[in-house]
Amino acid sequence: MSPLSAIFNVIFPSSCACCGRLLVYGERQVCIHCLTDLSQTLYSQHTDNPVERMLTGRIPFAAATATFHFARGNTVQHAVHAMKFHGNTELCLLMGRRMGMDIMASSRFDGVDCLVPVPLHWRRRISRGYNQSELLCQGMAEVMHKPVVTTAISRHRYTQKQSQSSARSRSGNVEKAFRLRKASLIEGKHVLLVDDVLTTGATLTACADALVGVDGLQISIATFSSVV
Repeated sequence: MSPLSAIFNVIFPSSCACCGRLLVYGERQVCIHCLTDLSQTLYSQHTDNPVERMLTGRIPFAAATATFHFARGNTVQHAVHAMKFHGNTELCLLMGRRMGMDIMASSRFDGVDCLVPVPLHWRRRISRGYNQSELLCQGMAEVMHKPVVTTAISRHRYTQKQSQSSARSRSGNVEKAFRLRKASLIEGKHVLLVDDVLTTGATLTACADALVGVDGLQISIATFSSVV
């Protein structure tokens, strides 16, 4: 660390994105307490895990997982809010690397060719400034050494935020919201479709629907967190 950086950190100390505690030397974005408090699911190691049971019959997937368990008030929820609503892009990359390590520890995802983030509508991307799922993919790519494909599909219909919709209305909210743009980018490939939170599975199902029918395509699913 340069002298200038050290002085800057003393004057403007950074705090943990999850609990707000001041970070100590060596900590980045998240304190060691919150890192150890992240509720890891270990779903990547197991077939017929709760994520796969939720999506069975809705998405023709090869494997599906969520790295962390999302619950109201837990550290994972705080991380999601920091990534999604508080502009913490560096945390997205950090947590993407954690996802990548989790997936690389399982042979179930060995055949994946590329990472495809669930896209945002252009209006929401402009207002937010980034797509958190795309940044998660970039962090994952650092570990998995797989390309990130961002232009194969698009979100062409602007929808209400899923977090503001009831469980019953979420499917209708995102139905036919996604459109296939460049099938040639994913033809014959095994894609890993990536999102930040799995709640009812409505968004991932609608996104996968736009991909079904592409020649030789195989789909797997990975989310940063899941409520199941």
